[in-house]
Amino acid sequence: MAQVLSPLNNHAASTHPDLLVGTSTSDDAGVYRIAPDRALVQTVDYFTPIVDDAYDWGRIAAANALSDVYAMGAQPLTALQLVGWPRDTLSFELLGDVLRGGADVMVDAGCVIIGGHSIDDREPKYGFAVTGTIHPDRIVTNAGARRGDGLVVTKPLGTGIAATALKAGECPEELRRNVTESMIALNAGAAQAMVEVGVNAATDVTGFGLAGHLMEMLTASGLSAVLETEALPVFEGVGDLLDAGHFPGGSARNLASIDPHLHGDVDHDFRRIIADAQTSGGLLISVPAASVADLVSAISAHGTESWVIGSLTDGAPGSITLV
Repeated sequence: MAQVLSPLNNHAASTHPDLLVGTSTSDDAGVYRIAPDRALVQTVDYFTPIVDDAYDWGRIAAANALSDVYAMGAQPLTALQLVGWPRDTLSFELLGDVLRGGADVMVDAGCVIIGGHSIDDREPKYGFAVTGTIHPDRIVTNAGARRGDGLVVTKPLGTGIAATALKAGECPEELRRNVTESMIALNAGAAQAMVEVGVNAATDVTGFGLAGHLMEMLTASGLSAVLETEALPVFEGVGDLLDAGHFPGGSARNLASIDPHLHGDVDHDFRRIIADAQTSGGLLISVPAASVADLVSAISAHGTESWVIGSLTDGAPGSITLV
């Protein structure tokens, strides 16, 4: 949902007393209260093939759509499938592999597919509209970060660069496998950990890259950040792909947008990595400094890795200093 640039922030259609999270802060999902102790969390995401294997594409698309719900600290409940398929050029058997992949991940998430919609499309597209539930007092937004918070991320960077190389037939097999497994992995464990520990803000790292989504969090929270470049996790081999010229167009647009807000004497390749458009990336979590170690431990207990990558400070909202 955070990828949508909405002109309706002040329109009557996007305002309501029970709309707890809307489009104004570019958050991961919308939240609408339906009872004093219950709110719906809703999001939608779909995209063209990111990998060659149809089953894996389906799994990645499902994990990616679910991630927005997890980033709010919510529990997925139901999902609607969205399919665009070139019926005259690709077989329905192949589509079946895509749908099976998506369904298998939804089963893992405890999320029920209740329907969907398909169209004849020249380019295949697949994804989900997902609804989750949460207590209105426990919503984790991207606007609650506080000065002094530590920043924790739960997946390595570089999926966009790797996917671009894969399309060109130049992605090493081990890197392809590692990136695919990461994109399929659910953010459920990390989400549960942050709810258990208590955090101030969170978002998932997707199409705007780490720096773009961090900027959204900082702008919504009125803060700036310091990123420790040596602490950032990057898939092994991504630097070699950059040297070979593999950098997605969407990531290049991200970099052009965020570069004026990046400060510090850091090489161009690193700036490209933090601008790289991710698919089904990890959670980026803002947690009180006193709770950083507890969060890292809780995430590990849920079977997920994490890295402490920086901290939040006063300063121009949205500004990021690289050290």
